[in-house]
Amino acid sequence: MTDLGVAAFTDTYLPTVNGVTYTVETWQERWRARGGRMDVVYPASSHDPGPQDHPVRSVRFPFYDGYRLGLPRVPSDVADPDVVHSHTPFSVGLSGLRFARATDAPLVASYHTPTAEYASYLSINGTVEKTVRGAANSYERWYLKHADVVVVPSEETGRYVAEDIGVQTEIEVVPNGVDVEFFRPVEGDFRARHDLPDGPLVGYTGRHGYEKQLDLLVDAVAAIDRDVTLVMGGDGPARSDLEAAAAAQGIDARFLGFLDRDDLPAFYSTLDVFAFPSPVETQGLVALEASACGTPVAGVAAGALADTIDDGATGYTADAGSVDAFAAAIERTLDEAASLRETCLDRRESISVEFAIDQLESLYGRVCDRRDRDGGVSTAAPSSG
Repeated sequence: MTDLGVAAFTDTYLPTVNGVTYTVETWQERWRARGGRMDVVYPASSHDPGPQDHPVRSVRFPFYDGYRLGLPRVPSDVADPDVVHSHTPFSVGLSGLRFARATDAPLVASYHTPTAEYASYLSINGTVEKTVRGAANSYERWYLKHADVVVVPSEETGRYVAEDIGVQTEIEVVPNGVDVEFFRPVEGDFRARHDLPDGPLVGYTGRHGYEKQLDLLVDAVAAIDRDVTLVMGGDGPARSDLEAAAAAQGIDARFLGFLDRDDLPAFYSTLDVFAFPSPVETQGLVALEASACGTPVAGVAAGALADTIDDGATGYTADAGSVDAFAAAIERTLDEAASLRETCLDRRESISVEFAIDQLESLYGRVCDRRDRDGGVSTAAPSSG
């Protein structure tokens, strides 16, 4: 049980479905179950707010479909917190920074997404993109220096924040965690319901964004020297190009569109391999969801996937950007799927959200104790956990 009150600030929340919204929603649910309070401030949307949800007025973000910009304000019914936890440095996150100062609460800042990697969405040419990337890094460095602790979901992300962005604030690794009660091996009729053929299934679900480099997955499946079916769940701006590429290469590819969350355990459990070529992940939550369902993962040795996938135990990785290497990783994962599955199942508890909340509770307690003892923002050297 905990009696700590937390005010969480996020620029993305329900009904948008992504790793950040899932993490904030799940952490709030589990924190409340332990007896704590976690108010969530987020841009107003069609989401029906719960008792500790606090929407602020928002406008549509024109450069990234499905996102909204919330006005940087704090609703009056947000309780004075013991800890402010910001999940964004922008817009609503600025409200979190000001609220922490106004209430003299420690600020914990989660680093979920490398903003610079999305510069192409705002850029018209390479020069502009380079400028946007530099500005994004400078801004993130400014924001994160005001935190008592920066929380990252993986060791690799911690290295990126410290070395590439140049953040000097203390860094703590707290994995986002997976609901292993929900994401578990299940038997069902997913294959039949979606008219998927017999034989090996290699799949992915999530946003079809160009930054995910899903074209590499299509090319790798085409290069595999065996009959496999590619199953793609989700949607996004790159989908039409991916469908065209799959058709041009003559591979058996099934694009299922957005899948209801209740369908995801069956989707993962039906696959023989979950394939994830994105080099920009800070944790790769969908890879952990697949692993929790007993499905091994083939990914790239870049970003957080270098940590998330344990080579030879829960899947295999390949050099980022190499079609041949990624195809070989998928084939090796297919060959060893039975033994890899057993290791995935053995490690379910270590990737659970309950384990993450244990770490989060310990972290909150430490920053509160330190604030009470010393006051002010930490000036500790960066650490990785």
